[in-house]
Amino acid sequence: MKKLGYLFLAVTLWSCSTTKNINNRSEKWITLFNGKDIKDWNVKIHHHDYNVNYGNTFRVEDGTIQVRYDQYGDFNDQFGHLYYKTPFSYYHLKLKYRFVGELQKGAPSYTLRNSGVMFHSQDPKTMPKEQDWPISIEMQFLGGLSDGRPRPTGNMCSPGTEIFYNGSIFPGHCLDSKSKTYDGDQWVSAELIVMGDSIVRHIINGDTVLQYSKPQIGGGVANRYDPKIKIDGKALTQGFIALQSEGQPVDFKDIEIMELPNNGKKKSN
Repeated sequence: MKKLGYLFLAVTLWSCSTTKNINNRSEKWITLFNGKDIKDWNVKIHHHDYNVNYGNTFRVEDGTIQVRYDQYGDFNDQFGHLYYKTPFSYYHLKLKYRFVGELQKGAPSYTLRNSGVMFHSQDPKTMPKEQDWPISIEMQFLGGLSDGRPRPTGNMCSPGTEIFYNGSIFPGHCLDSKSKTYDGDQWVSAELIVMGDSIVRHIINGDTVLQYSKPQIGGGVANRYDPKIKIDGKALTQGFIALQSEGQPVDFKDIEIMELPNNGKKKSN
C-alpha cells in the first residue's frame, strides 16, 4: 500500500508540473512597439487636434520611441500622449524608460525628470482640442535629481479618476510608491499588472512597489473634457495605454503586453 501511495503522489506531482508547463507555454507576450515606427500608435497633444504629432514630439530612433522638443519654442502646456491603437482590460504590461537631456523651456518645474504611462484611458478620439490630460490612471515615472534625496518612481496619479488604497478612496492626486531612486540616464524596467476594475500592481526593476484597487472615474485635474465622458463613480474596466510627454525628454523601448484571464476567458477588445 505504501508503494501505491508513493506512486499516486508521484503521478499527481508530475501531472501538476505538466499542467503548469502547458499554462506557461500558453502565455503570449505581444510586442506593442516594433522598434521601427509608431504606425500602431495615435497622438493627442494639448492645443492640437487628434493625431497631429506637433513638432515631431514622438519619433523613433535607434529602436526607441523618443519624446523630444527640439522643434518647439516655449513649451506652452503642450502636454501630449502617444496611444496604442487597442484598448485592454486584464493584462501585464512591461516596458523600459530613461530620462535624457534638459527640461524644455516653459515646462512646469514639476515635470523635471517626470513622465509616465497612462492606462485605462479614455479614447483619445473623444478628447476636445483643449483638453489637457486624458481621463485615465497614470503610472508615474520620476528620475532622481542626483541630490541625495529620495524620489520614488512607479507612483500613481489620477487625472479625472480615483482609486481605492488601504480600503478607502485615496484623497490625493498622486500616491508615492516605495521604490528606490534612480538617478542619471539609466534604463529602468517598469511593469503594470491590471485586473480590470479590481487590482492594479506597479512593479519597478522586478519589485512590487505599489498596489491599489477599484480604479474609477472621478476627481479633478483633467480639464475641458467632454462632460458626457466624465461619469463620476463609473468603474474603469478597460481603456487605452499611452506614453506621456510633459516637457522632459524621455526614451521608451521593449514595450510588450500579455493579456490575462478574466474568469477563465481572455478579455480581448
